[in-house]
Amino acid sequence: MSTSDKGPNYSKWSNDELIKRVTTLETQLREEIAKVRPTSDRLPLSPEYELRNARVKKVFDSSRYSTRLIALKFAYLGQRYNGLEYHTNNDTPLPTVEEELWKALSKACLILPTPNPELKPDEPNWEGCEYSKCGRTDKGVSAFAQVIGIRVRSNRPLDRAQASTSPGEAQEAEAGQNTDTAGVKVYLDETRDQEESELLTAIPSTLPSNEQSPLFHHIYDELPYCQALNRLLPPDIRILAWCPTLPPNFSARFSCKERRYRYFFTQPAFTPTPGTIGLQERTKGPTPVTGRRREGWLDIDAMREAAAKFIGLHDFRNFCKVDPSKQIENFDRRIFHAEIEKMDPLQEPAGYVGSPAFSEYEDLNPGWRFEPSIINGEPYTPNIYTFTLHGSAFLWHQVRHMVAILFLVGQGLESPAIVDELLDVQKNPQKPQYEMADDAPLVLWDCMFPRPGSESQEDALEWHYIGADTEEKEKRNTAVKRKSGGRYGVGGVVDEIWKVWRGRKIDEVLAGAMLDVIAEQDTRNWSDADGEASSTVDEQRKSSTSKKVFQGGNGYRSVGTYTPLMQKPRMERIEVINAKYAKRKGIDEKQDGKSSSSLSVEPATDSATT
Repeated sequence: MSTSDKGPNYSKWSNDELIKRVTTLETQLREEIAKVRPTSDRLPLSPEYELRNARVKKVFDSSRYSTRLIALKFAYLGQRYNGLEYHTNNDTPLPTVEEELWKALSKACLILPTPNPELKPDEPNWEGCEYSKCGRTDKGVSAFAQVIGIRVRSNRPLDRAQASTSPGEAQEAEAGQNTDTAGVKVYLDETRDQEESELLTAIPSTLPSNEQSPLFHHIYDELPYCQALNRLLPPDIRILAWCPTLPPNFSARFSCKERRYRYFFTQPAFTPTPGTIGLQERTKGPTPVTGRRREGWLDIDAMREAAAKFIGLHDFRNFCKVDPSKQIENFDRRIFHAEIEKMDPLQEPAGYVGSPAFSEYEDLNPGWRFEPSIINGEPYTPNIYTFTLHGSAFLWHQVRHMVAILFLVGQGLESPAIVDELLDVQKNPQKPQYEMADDAPLVLWDCMFPRPGSESQEDALEWHYIGADTEEKEKRNTAVKRKSGGRYGVGGVVDEIWKVWRGRKIDEVLAGAMLDVIAEQDTRNWSDADGEASSTVDEQRKSSTSKKVFQGGNGYRSVGTYTPLMQKPRMERIEVINAKYAKRKGIDEKQDGKSSSSLSVEPATDSATT
């Protein structure tokens, strides 16, 4: 065999020649590999393998399932959301609660809306779902008992008689209404987590079909609506309960006869300033001790006196924001309960405000000692109060306007009689221009659905709270195993909210401890160091002349010289505002079919939250 057949003799090559040869061969190898390998690093897979492992989607056949109208009660913390309601073609910087609800309901295939070609695939679509909501909370506002009514997919077999029929379903049957839904294309992801699929998918096979088997129970054999949705919702939105038996013609908006709110605030409202520079003149003498009140502290007794004036049927046009698009002329609303209530007086961080130097009244300031002062047997440390309000319906931003007036009264900037002045619309038909209270401390606390025709305002809906029916479901259906996601335990609603609470509680504790550390660093007698309250003469002069106004937020707003409310500029009369809007929009009140009187009698649930 010749040398050429054996290839080059590398033994006689120099090092430089060998290196050059290796480099050439490596380059040729990379070029050959690039010709047969895809752009990605992995080797090409066979079409059969790709098909077997693809994320297969199949059409959800809605005709196999019945539907039912239920109510859901849920809670959410509103700081991360742009309010409850989603508006089409209105992009917001934050998501709305409705968007999160719709995504969860859609992913669980619990709703089967009528397709709307005008909406994008990811836009909330409630058409055909008989959807109704109780109160439309605004951006930043929370709710602990929000209620919606909605028609959802049911686990009730289509070919089975129902042993326990709810009144609402019985009415549908008598009227000949079909509770089934026409086929709608909904795509299910077959690679969904196994436990999640078991929870969300109806299981007709687990319900025996022979004649000796027990009939379907409309509660215990039903889909676990609360657990299913809580697995798909963010941790600060939790489904608390569902109601299977709704009265005829139920509407979460119009069937609710009382809405209850709480607005939380601290006492003091903001950190007091020690020394005489922090004392302010008052329009109402403080009780039960004498002397000037220190800024930051609220006169709770005066606020309670003012709050009581809200009770009854009044025209609240001076306590709301006017929406001319609704052309509302009737602003009468009935308030059942209005009170300033103190929460349990537990020891909290930021205890430095309990020291005598920061005391509410000047006569309680013998000098700086970092120890809590005692008033009426209680430590004088920051306390939490709520303005608790119950009413049939509310106007737009009504609650926050009412709270703003109470804060002005509590700071001594207005007397309780200001409420009487604003409620007298004959004397004051034009609203003074003033800022409403902050949104974050407001909570829609509860919604009451009394029995039709009853004089009682108490809730009469049959709520089934999450985790309450677990044992009965297991007894009736041995194929259903206890899963997490109930009230307690791993994935339980209490555990999930605990995580949210603890994270924010630690933030509170650390911030409060920081305040105490900073305050303890100067133990001089503040009664002899008034000038030290401000670092410079200019700051001291400014702080003594500029009024600090609290509006429910995390601090105060400096307004210079305070202008009494009844001396502020006034808005135009309601009739003028409505007429200008109607003229601009070309609304003919005689032909548009929506007279002002008909609009005004609607429960103002769209405004009830802020």
